Amino acid sequence: MVKNSVLKGVFLVALGATSYGMLATFVKLAYKEGYTTAEITFAQFAFGIIGMLLINLFLRIKNKNSAEKASPKNIKQLMLAGSSTGLTSIFYYLAVKFDIPVSIAIVLLMQTVWMGVLLEMILEKKLPSKLKIISVIIVLIGTALATNLMNTSAHLNPLGIFFGLLAAASFTTTMFTANSIATNISAPQRSLYMLFGGGILVLIFTIITQISPSQSESFNQMMGIFSTPKVFNYSIFLKWGIVLSLFGTVIPPLLLNAGFPLTGIGLGSIVSSLELPVSVLMAFFLLHEQVALSQWIGIILIITAIVVMNLKKKNKVLPEILNED
Repeated sequence: MVKNSVLKGVFLVALGATSYGMLATFVKLAYKEGYTTAEITFAQFAFGIIGMLLINLFLRIKNKNSAEKASPKNIKQLMLAGSSTGLTSIFYYLAVKFDIPVSIAIVLLMQTVWMGVLLEMILEKKLPSKLKIISVIIVLIGTALATNLMNTSAHLNPLGIFFGLLAAASFTTTMFTANSIATNISAPQRSLYMLFGGGILVLIFTIITQISPSQSESFNQMMGIFSTPKVFNYSIFLKWGIVLSLFGTVIPPLLLNAGFPLTGIGLGSIVSSLELPVSVLMAFFLLHEQVALSQWIGIILIITAIVVMNLKKKNKVLPEILNED
């Protein structure tokens, strides 16, 4: 039983991470067609919420209300936690917008490894273990290689790097809160309320940066950094909305919320690192981004750091799998 449930969890987390790894490439393609950050994020969350509502409705009819419902307290907590998912999407897509290659944007997002250690140290008020410190060092070395930092001819937009790191910080918050809030209710319910929270922030971002430009020219210029004040192009819903919502707001949270309780945080974190090579390979094949050997070495180092950091947790699970009849 343990073996089957853990393997099922590994499969779910792997699919969720793979789906999310494809997202940045689709966003880059949408940018090339002239769509703005506001249009992309709004379409993604709008279709995502509709899709998750339909999934919850189907499950409620199928289970005839037997599943535990979220309490008002659960809903507030999940929406608050989900607000960081909206920020993660906004910051991540802005990083891609400012000429940061997808293969580097995903590396910046994976800085959640050392940010998570730092946040844990602050919250628990104790120094991290030697294993975690070693992992952080490996991540930093891997990041230097994966972002081609050693190549003096490589020029990366500072704004893109800034937003990439903000996305990582926001995603770190999501990981810490989502895995500890309202775990008693179903994954589709948790995903829905988190999407509501993220969707509110995305709506505010869309209104401020695009739908309601100010009369002040200086304000509009400032907002132009994030998006272009213009008439909202609703064709985004038909061209990219469904694809972006499926791979960004429906499949990943649904599968990760269902898989992590089965694998545990340690093993789940290792499996979810598949997002990194998948994202780089998608950018390589569809966007024709060049990835140097040193960058692949850096990516391997980052994945190694994730494995090392979760080694003890993983070893608690694997003996149960191997000893299962």
